[in-house]
Amino acid sequence: MRLKTKLVLSATGLTFAIVLVLSALFVSELMRQRIEQTAAANDVLAHEVWLEMRKAVETGLRSNPPIDRSDEALQAAVVNALRSQTALSDVMNTVVRYSPTVQDVSVTDAHGMTLVSTDPDAVGQPAVFRFSLAGVQNGTVAHQMKVVFGKPRVLDISQALDRNGIPFLVVHVGVRSTFLKNAYEPWLLSALIFTALAAVAAMLAAGLLANVALRPLETISARLESLTSARSLPGGPDAALQLESSEGKNDAVVRVTKTLDRLGEQMRTQEAGYTALQANLNQMLDTLRDGVLLFTADRRAVMVSDAVAHFLGAPLNEDHEKLVGMRMEEIFAPDSALGEAVLEAFAEGGQVSAQAVTLEDGRQVQISLDRIDDGVGGVGNVTTLLTLRDMESVAQLGQEIEVARRLAAIGRLTAGVGHEVKNPINAMVLHLELLRGKLVPGGTEAFGGAQRHVDILAGEMQRLDRVVQTLADFSRPMELHLREHDLRQVVGAVMELTTAEMQENGVRVVVDAPKESMMVRVDAELMRQALLNLLLNGMQAMPEGGEMRVRLHREHQFAVVEVIDEGEGIPPELLPRIFELYFTTKPKGSGIGLAMTYRILQLHGGAMEVRSNADPISVERGTTFTFRLPIAVGTGGEGRKVVAVGAVHKGIGERV
Repeated sequence: MRLKTKLVLSATGLTFAIVLVLSALFVSELMRQRIEQTAAANDVLAHEVWLEMRKAVETGLRSNPPIDRSDEALQAAVVNALRSQTALSDVMNTVVRYSPTVQDVSVTDAHGMTLVSTDPDAVGQPAVFRFSLAGVQNGTVAHQMKVVFGKPRVLDISQALDRNGIPFLVVHVGVRSTFLKNAYEPWLLSALIFTALAAVAAMLAAGLLANVALRPLETISARLESLTSARSLPGGPDAALQLESSEGKNDAVVRVTKTLDRLGEQMRTQEAGYTALQANLNQMLDTLRDGVLLFTADRRAVMVSDAVAHFLGAPLNEDHEKLVGMRMEEIFAPDSALGEAVLEAFAEGGQVSAQAVTLEDGRQVQISLDRIDDGVGGVGNVTTLLTLRDMESVAQLGQEIEVARRLAAIGRLTAGVGHEVKNPINAMVLHLELLRGKLVPGGTEAFGGAQRHVDILAGEMQRLDRVVQTLADFSRPMELHLREHDLRQVVGAVMELTTAEMQENGVRVVVDAPKESMMVRVDAELMRQALLNLLLNGMQAMPEGGEMRVRLHREHQFAVVEVIDEGEGIPPELLPRIFELYFTTKPKGSGIGLAMTYRILQLHGGAMEVRSNADPISVERGTTFTFRLPIAVGTGGEGRKVVAVGAVHKGIGERV
């Protein structure tokens, strides 16, 4: 059976059940009202007989009083009065004659003996027990139906005449159930016919309405099929429609159900794709140095990159996702240089490309505004992409790229030079050894002088061999053993290693680190070497001693380490060259330490920068080396503890 047919039959059956229940309530209420009306009407008749009985008793006792004051005499006088008064018998006969439901009327004494009655055979006989009509009136509908339409019986309505608070005479009106049945059957039959017609009409109406209500499913099914058929099955639209036709047998409800299931599966697949795309986009935005914001037409941000906080001057640990949903005026203060430029560019409604803005702190920022139309048309469908670019970061990035390029070129050069130089050196060493063996120790002075020159030549070749070996080591690929480490522990290990040498040179090291862990994925030995080079570099820049600060903090998705000394500083013209291999400003420096440190950070996906002030009279004289490493596991807040230590192992790194 088709699902649509089942739904129509269910709606029809439910309607029939409701109509049936309501009809039963309607018929039962009619029955109750009819019985109440019958009881009320017959109660009035019983009361009329009671009044006439009382009048007859009073008249009879007045004309023929009892012979004495005994109860027997009173009883005899009352019976005589009732039987002698024709008005009472006339009233009783009238009630029986004109009431359609009354069978008989009688008067009994307190002991149930019939004194007068419309039935001559009952006079002088004990009254027969009868059920009270009031009990039927107060009973259930089932009981009422059973009494009226069941076995014929006579129901009683009574009115008592009291004497000293005790019933003395009782009027009984007998109502026959057969008479009630005959009186109720016409209207009951009409009610049942009306109920049946109402039930049939309701069922037809329910079936029709259900059919009409389900008819739009055909249209819905067709539209859903047009949305999903092209991607429902590998066979395309025809295969999808054939499958629905074979499985649903043209049942619109079945087709709609299957189409919705298929559409839901497509939506879940697309949602998974969008989720992965969003994750990739978020990862890209987190590592992007440019600030990127996407605004709707009503100036509300729907996408904000992590780097935006750098342009707004917000705290480093502030969650950039809080900016999503805020209006442009809430993100950019109108009284700031950046806010004024952005709001003005947005108000003009056009495209803006690389407009330069100078911030309050002197930074140069370029803003770009791109309008994106979704193709639907209308102003309300246009979104705006705002890009913020820090020119200082651009220049720094270009410098890092140039240094990396130079290092790569030097690496290729040193690999070739090391190979070409080492072979002649090996040959020279071999021949020197042969020559040394031919010289007789302790021989003539000429031989002694030759021996001295040979020894000098051998020493110089050994020194040249060490330089070539250093070149080879620097150009050889490094094997990284990456593990997750707490950067604070890596710094702490270097502090323990350098404590004695720092104290010996009068350098006091202050470490500023967060209380929470800063997990990074690094080769701990290489990172200790890089940090050791920076610390020794700073110590050698302060020959008179001083204070060196090592600061650790989190900046967005990076762990940042700053090494700040109070040394002589690096002249501005030398800053671009400090990471070049063999470049040094010290007579005994090799120029390898900073280049090696820079290379180690590059291998870990980090970045390094340097700021220096070489002005002798400046209070800010000194150099700050900063390197960043990607966070492996996020750390918490910004709590700090300060530790004062000495530090380092002399001679491992050199100051440029």
